[in-house]
Amino acid sequence: MLNSKFDSGFFYGVLFIAVVSATAVFLSNMAIFSAWHISPLVIGIVLGMLIANIYPKMISDSWNDGILFCAKRILRIAIIFYGFRITFQQVVGVGLDGILVSSIMLTSTFLIGSLVGVYIFKMPQRLAILTGAGAAVCGAAAVLATEPVVKAKPHESTIAVAQVVLFGTIAMFLYPVMYATGWFGLDEQQFGIYIGGTIHEVAQVLATGSAISAETEEVAVIVKMTRVILIAPALIILGIFLSWQVSRKNSEKSGGKLKLVIPWFAVIFLLVIGFNSMNFLEDNIVNKINTADTFLLTMAMTALGTETRLKCFKQVGLAPFYTALIMFIWLIFAGAVLVWLI
Repeated sequence: MLNSKFDSGFFYGVLFIAVVSATAVFLSNMAIFSAWHISPLVIGIVLGMLIANIYPKMISDSWNDGILFCAKRILRIAIIFYGFRITFQQVVGVGLDGILVSSIMLTSTFLIGSLVGVYIFKMPQRLAILTGAGAAVCGAAAVLATEPVVKAKPHESTIAVAQVVLFGTIAMFLYPVMYATGWFGLDEQQFGIYIGGTIHEVAQVLATGSAISAETEEVAVIVKMTRVILIAPALIILGIFLSWQVSRKNSEKSGGKLKLVIPWFAVIFLLVIGFNSMNFLEDNIVNKINTADTFLLTMAMTALGTETRLKCFKQVGLAPFYTALIMFIWLIFAGAVLVWLI
């Protein structure tokens, strides 16, 4: 007999998520989705939600351990291997200007989203942090990476991803119009830094930059990957802060010592980037790793979707939307001013 946690129900749960994720990847390669740069991660979470809310009987209760494994364990593995998409050479290549824009916009946007969400719109701290991470760092992948650190509920991750999709899509249409009409008077390279430093998803950055010029696209993607790298130190700092916050409350009650917890998968993520920067592996091998990693991320997203019920959206209300809107306005105008000044 297998351990109850790894019985046939567990494997059927993992298999179910894998099949739905494979469907999401297949759909993402169709012209109707690829033309809009809609990632399989987004399709996966939508498919998971549709099944869970429209055909809930498709998901057996005995599969819960397998689905939870995809949402938690596979998620951490996928974030670690996400490091193969980045090298430290890319960060150096973008120059000090790009690094400054990325760092300042990430920090300020994250703080605004978290503080506004909690103190103005009275959102749970977990949801506010997830919403802030999605806008500040790298969209859905940042939400996924932050989810285990804040111990968020599945529907909170789904709500945060929904804001990324909405405002990132708006940006894909708005930014090329702003450039064409000369809103901020930035040249192609400057606008590339602006795009990479302020738009949510990597795919959205790619689509927006390519709509302007090849140079803009290249600069935008590199700056964006700098933001992606910064998710690791951001998660480490966040993990230390949250564990300190909890430990302080406990120590005040019991008089015990503070216990700080570091999200080690974020540290390993940085180590993977360092390994990838040494070019030990051939490009085709790295590409295969990234393809596999995309599938793992899609599995994590799909699992989160299956654990999300639409009634949870009604309970939260429009607070996440308002918070994301404020961050979006901040990204547009503060990002432009910062690029212009630097």
